[in-house]
Amino acid sequence: MDSRYDPKGVEDRWQRTWEADGLYQAGAGARPAQAGDETFVICVPPPNVTGELHMGHALNGSMQDCLTRWHRMRGYDTLWQPGYDHAGIATQNVVEKQLIAEGTTRQELGRDAFLERTWEWLDRTGRTIMGQYRRLGASLDYSRERFTMDPGYVESVMTFFVRLWDAGWIYRANRIVNWCPYHQTALSDLEVEHVEADDALTYVRYPFADGSGSITIATVRPATILADVAIAVHPDDPRYADAIGKEVVVPVVGRRIPVIADTRVEPEFGSGALKITPGHDPLDFEIGRDHGLETLTAIGPDGRMIAEGFEGLTQAEAEQQVLDWLKAHDQLAKRESLHHAVGTCERCHTRIEPLISPQWWCRMDELAAPAIDALEAGRVRFHPESQHRFAIDSLKGAPDWCVSRQLWWGHQIPIWTCPDGHLTCEWPPPEACGECGSTELVRETDVLDTWFSSALWPFATLGWPEQTPELERYYPGNVNVTAREIIRLWENRMIFSGLFLMGEVPFTDVIINSTVLAVDGRRMSKSLGTGIDPLEAVDKHGADALRYGLLKISSTQDVRFSWGAIEEGGKLANKLWNVARLIFQHAEGIAPIARPEALEERWILGRIDETRRELDELWPQFDFAHAADALYHLVFDDFCDWYAEAIKPRLYEGEEAAVATALAALERLLALLHPVQPHVTEEIWAQFHERRLILGPWPEPLAAAEGAASDALTRVQDAATTFRRSGVVVALEGEEKRIFDAVVKPERATSTGDVDAECARLRKEIARGEGMLANEKFVSSAPAEVVEAEREKLARYQRELEALGC
Repeated sequence: MDSRYDPKGVEDRWQRTWEADGLYQAGAGARPAQAGDETFVICVPPPNVTGELHMGHALNGSMQDCLTRWHRMRGYDTLWQPGYDHAGIATQNVVEKQLIAEGTTRQELGRDAFLERTWEWLDRTGRTIMGQYRRLGASLDYSRERFTMDPGYVESVMTFFVRLWDAGWIYRANRIVNWCPYHQTALSDLEVEHVEADDALTYVRYPFADGSGSITIATVRPATILADVAIAVHPDDPRYADAIGKEVVVPVVGRRIPVIADTRVEPEFGSGALKITPGHDPLDFEIGRDHGLETLTAIGPDGRMIAEGFEGLTQAEAEQQVLDWLKAHDQLAKRESLHHAVGTCERCHTRIEPLISPQWWCRMDELAAPAIDALEAGRVRFHPESQHRFAIDSLKGAPDWCVSRQLWWGHQIPIWTCPDGHLTCEWPPPEACGECGSTELVRETDVLDTWFSSALWPFATLGWPEQTPELERYYPGNVNVTAREIIRLWENRMIFSGLFLMGEVPFTDVIINSTVLAVDGRRMSKSLGTGIDPLEAVDKHGADALRYGLLKISSTQDVRFSWGAIEEGGKLANKLWNVARLIFQHAEGIAPIARPEALEERWILGRIDETRRELDELWPQFDFAHAADALYHLVFDDFCDWYAEAIKPRLYEGEEAAVATALAALERLLALLHPVQPHVTEEIWAQFHERRLILGPWPEPLAAAEGAASDALTRVQDAATTFRRSGVVVALEGEEKRIFDAVVKPERATSTGDVDAECARLRKEIARGEGMLANEKFVSSAPAEVVEAEREKLARYQRELEALGC
């Protein structure tokens, strides 16, 4: 072994070796006799085909790989399914920008040529993120890579749509949607980015039609006054009790509209009176629908005005004309500054226009009901529990799903129209109209929402709608890991799609991983200058260090990135490397067999087994942070600082039993750490094994109890704490004294400690601890781990005081 561990050479070599040897493939190393022929399946959340690895991917991937490696080591038939999402608007946006830079547009190119150009670009530069996952050591079955626009996947998507149509759940309707004027398409909520903006809140007087005065409204968008159909006030607002039922006159256009009462109006905002413009605001659309109001439109799909007399103007130009009219007619009450969040397209950053648009919709009532039942029955569990409740609530309140997009890149909706207007929904494509037999069919030009196709990911990747052997073996899967912002957009849709098409939930557990924030607590973002490339961390400290550091900080839903945690992971790998070198220097010709003869040997085997038992509880609970912490203390504190130091003299003296036991203990230690730090553990393992650690075995429980050894080492460790703090030497005998002398080396002390002073200090600490624990308010309100830490400190102080004989 080299004197210094260099992750760069080691990690790259093992990544290539594992994959080349087929050890990432489904079924690799499966031991049916030991694991009951069980499978363990995770589907990677398909990243955008244009994407690059960010810190969320790195944490998400580390969690999935940790679980996959743990199950693989235990003999499970594991499948970690890789692949990409075609990413609809994201991909189209990239190619459109290229065309604009070349002095042309997709419209000039035409649909067919644009799609050909997109495929060429993807083949040339897309799908890079899997190479970055390899840098992390992610043990995905790369041989099974899928894409949501593969020919087989297209079959899955088209079949899903047709079955929804046949169930009577697909329909076309004019509804208000998030509309991007630049891309001229509807957007999902996830594709809308809310940014802070400074606007003016304009107060406008609307005169009553009977001449009895006026009512003042406040609006951020004066240009939409042209499409007003009502004024709404809260029914309990005393200021407007006499106005309800009257009519007012809309400024500029002179239209008479009613004053209505609705509890959705916020009396505290603006003047408390809300102008209702159903064609340009989601809340107004709902209020207008519920009150039977007409819907008028003043703004077109390109974001420019279409209202009579204002055609072709920008909204800013129209707003100025409206303001000039209001001033001229003394109906402009005032204007004041307003800082608020506005929706923009996350790709082009154009301000979102809520617009009424003819779209294809999927009814959600019957589709969502089985998924709600499955979640409430616990057949699928979200972790943490707070996200489980959110998943249920978001399904219960789910509006009908807008499944259409006015893009060119994506899955074209399988609906054809004949000259008589009959609709035919079939797949494969029909040769004639299903109603009148006409062969003159025109296919719908809209494509499907990206989430429509990704909803099929757990089973479309296995060959559905064909009943393949892979589908039979690996569906349903086990775990899904993702971010909380796509629970309703992806997780819930996979659940109800799996139940609808397969009759089974697609997985049993959903881990909502932490959102990794910048070091200063802001959102990680390239545009904000707060983004950190995970490959930068890999280059600096290695993939093992990054994986460990991310898992270590993953205990809450929002965590700040920590270079310190990554550096700690690097130190852990180095510490392990150095202790392995120490053992191997004395191990030539000696086989790893546990033959514990001394106290420290029985103790370390017990500590390793205790940690194994702890990990066997933590991994199924998806408690990665505590698992990483347990491994750190086992390696640093127990194995290196205590056990290795205690056996050094015996290693140097060439005691064969001590070396054999050290090798056996190292074996078990490497196995426990492998799911978190696979590269350094495999490299050390290869120094004394031919078979690969990636295939296990995961350590079996030890038969012998090690309680006595644990108690003895606790006394030695307490004595070490006392000595290092005060210089006072606690009286020990036999093996306990030998270990204390070997590890602590008290002969190096330059002064003798004051026993009386140390006793006084311990009594003071005990009194403080007893006081805190006697405080019922502290015990009941403080976090459980804080209370437990106080109990542990109190017990240690009491042991130390007793050992000193005070």
